Amino acid sequence: MAVLRSDPELARQLFFEGATVVVLDVPEGTEFGIDYSAWAVGPRFRGVKMVPPGLHFVHCSAAGGGGRDAGPRSGRFLSLRRREVRVLRWDPAGEAVRPEPPEQGEALRDGLRELDPFLGPYPYETLKKWVSLSNFISEAAAEELQPESGQICAFAEVLPEAAGRHTRDRAGQRRPPLGAECRSYAEGLARLPRMRPRAGTQIRFCELPRQAFPDGASPEEITRHSMDLSYALQRVMEQRYPGQPLGLLAELQFAFICFLIGNVYDAFEHWKRLLNILCRSEEAMGKYQDLYINLISVLYHQLNEIPADFFVDIVSQDNFLTSTLQVMFSCTCSSAVDEALRNKAEKFKAHLTKKFRWDFEAEPEDCAPVVVELPEGVQVD
Repeated sequence: MAVLRSDPELARQLFFEGATVVVLDVPEGTEFGIDYSAWAVGPRFRGVKMVPPGLHFVHCSAAGGGGRDAGPRSGRFLSLRRREVRVLRWDPAGEAVRPEPPEQGEALRDGLRELDPFLGPYPYETLKKWVSLSNFISEAAAEELQPESGQICAFAEVLPEAAGRHTRDRAGQRRPPLGAECRSYAEGLARLPRMRPRAGTQIRFCELPRQAFPDGASPEEITRHSMDLSYALQRVMEQRYPGQPLGLLAELQFAFICFLIGNVYDAFEHWKRLLNILCRSEEAMGKYQDLYINLISVLYHQLNEIPADFFVDIVSQDNFLTSTLQVMFSCTCSSAVDEALRNKAEKFKAHLTKKFRWDFEAEPEDCAPVVVELPEGVQVD
């Protein structure tokens, strides 16, 4: 708000050209947010005005009554146009906001002046940060990645794969009765029902290959593709982003936002796996240099939002990110890599070393002998 007060012309432009998100029936005390900001809802709250056109992430958490913590966060991506009025309504059963028909937004347009005292201004001071975290996500990319329901939830909605409430159900699955004594932790885990996500609630990330080499590969090819993941990366591109390598950056940003703002841990795991493939694809760095130049920019802004020790494994004390980026930096030293990418990688490496005190000079584990499991039936001569 301070930015808007110091720039009346910008405030005037956003007032007349910005979008409005009207949010109805939200209980007092609910945490409501848009992009990088969130607030506790008061009794007069009816939404957010002066929203810059483009992609935004609206999220909320139900108020915790009786001393309880706030409920899990849920959210959805909205692509807003100039002067658009988008209406959302609180769903008490799902503890989330749901979109109303577009006609309701048109119907409210003439009454915006009456609603104005109940609308908070968009937090313009965080807009640059939001854009830096989402600039590769187009409306089409967000539509393709978000769940079919449109709702992104911190905790996945799951259902049992098979019924197990009755003794006859458990007997048919060869599981002991509910009252039977459990003799070990492993046995207890085995007794738990197998769960699956509720249809339409999963984020639709690309499927990352479980095998880094082609079927029928020789032992030499298996070793090469296990060290350089370019073949696996190429498969992802061909299956999900043919002719659009920058689509990978949209997915990387989408996953990061879902984790950082939406609190979706599975999105963080996907972000790590996708980043691992990107950073360990030496051949691809020579082929898709524009992709990697932009990847460094994406990582620069993402890593500014996370503490330096966040990626350290609690058990092994290994830092996933330093080991992964160390491989990328060694790959960018290749003669096949363009000078512009090599220079940007060097500057990024120096920035991380200075800011986080990460050591990229130690010999990476990838230089050690790699033990590769061969497919059944393949033998080394």
